Amino acid sequence: GDPAQEYFSDGLTEEMISQLGRLDPHYVGVIARTSVMHYKNTQTPLDQIGRELGVQYVIEGSVRRDAYDVRVTAQLIPTKDQAPIWARQYDREPKGVLALQGEIAQEIADEIQLTLGDHNSAAASKPTASPQNYETYDQYLKGQYFLNKRTAVDIRQAIAYFDEAIAKDANYARAYAGLADSYALMGGYTGRPPNEFMPQARTAALRALQLDDSLAEAHTALALIVQNYDWDWQTAEKEFRRAIELNPNYATAHHWYAEHLMWRGRFDEALQESERARQLDPLSLIIAADNGAILHFSRQYDRAIQKWHSVLEMDPDFSRAHLIRAAYVEKGMFVEGLADTERMRPVTPVPAYWSWLAYIYGRSGQIARSRHALDELRRSIRNEPVDAISVAWAYLGVGDNDQALAWFEKAYAQHSTELTSLKVNPGYDPLRGDPRFQDLLKRVGLAN
Repeated sequence: GDPAQEYFSDGLTEEMISQLGRLDPHYVGVIARTSVMHYKNTQTPLDQIGRELGVQYVIEGSVRRDAYDVRVTAQLIPTKDQAPIWARQYDREPKGVLALQGEIAQEIADEIQLTLGDHNSAAASKPTASPQNYETYDQYLKGQYFLNKRTAVDIRQAIAYFDEAIAKDANYARAYAGLADSYALMGGYTGRPPNEFMPQARTAALRALQLDDSLAEAHTALALIVQNYDWDWQTAEKEFRRAIELNPNYATAHHWYAEHLMWRGRFDEALQESERARQLDPLSLIIAADNGAILHFSRQYDRAIQKWHSVLEMDPDFSRAHLIRAAYVEKGMFVEGLADTERMRPVTPVPAYWSWLAYIYGRSGQIARSRHALDELRRSIRNEPVDAISVAWAYLGVGDNDQALAWFEKAYAQHSTELTSLKVNPGYDPLRGDPRFQDLLKRVGLAN
């Protein structure tokens, strides 16, 4: 209905999640907004919501607002018997509505703490600064929505929305953190050299921390940047852990920390962190897809394929889940791998498409077709910068390890984010006995 009421109700939902997340995380787990908003404007039964999200309680409420008054109703309902434990109605003047969101959310959090037991009231940290107006917050929410879609086009759209939010409120730290995340991920989804994006990512992350050093999102963004671009694994782990300490219910921190542990070959820990991320955001496609990646890189190909299939059933075009073709190759399912590559051709960067064809044809023994695809790849990058790892991948397919290693060196010079997978990617196994590859592993900080 009314956009102003949509802004207010969405903002209130976000603030409640943030406030509740500051309660004792060992006792109260709070589901992330991306999963919660799936049920907005639906008539889904509470017991079904409980099963799908794995929760015992649901906060249900409504907002009514006019020029003179704001009325918020809220009730805490167990999903089992659905008899409300408590219900409240808040009638306020609409002055400073963004501050009002935090005020009401804190009152609800206090009520829940009284109802469920005061386990650790000191666990709450200082509130996150709110934006100055609805429009800023709306742009921020749109940015997060497009960022979660994980395609090059959508991430560019996310950057535009975060930029608009910052233009409206230059002190809104969350918008800078979202901008940092977007730039940090852009290279991996465009196939272009990361040095085109990482300086902007770092600038945005550092600005977010300057504005609010208690913001878990900002520490998480910085962790990703120093991991993917600097290969500074110790600082990255410290920043991920700091983010989780600041907000144990921030799903993305657990999600990206799981990926960090995966790159370092710590698969059991990675799966534990991935499961925690899933618990906090059960309907997130990217968390599920990256769980499949952990299974793949730990050589559990059947489980990886099963996980990626479940994601593609929900969204057949979700790009990250199309890593399924890598598991197909390792299983010798070359027909399926080629079919997946062809199906995604319309939305795949041209160099990446030819790189995958060269690799899969080569692995399947179709060397002539592999070399043809390699030639097409070389032709496609004559006048376009590309992440050198795409070319290295193609040379691995045709079995030319010397050329593959030469292009790995170019990827190293570019600070390719794809080099984070050096230690665990099964596709690189033919190179592991080569001293040049071992030296590269050492330089990227993954030798141990």
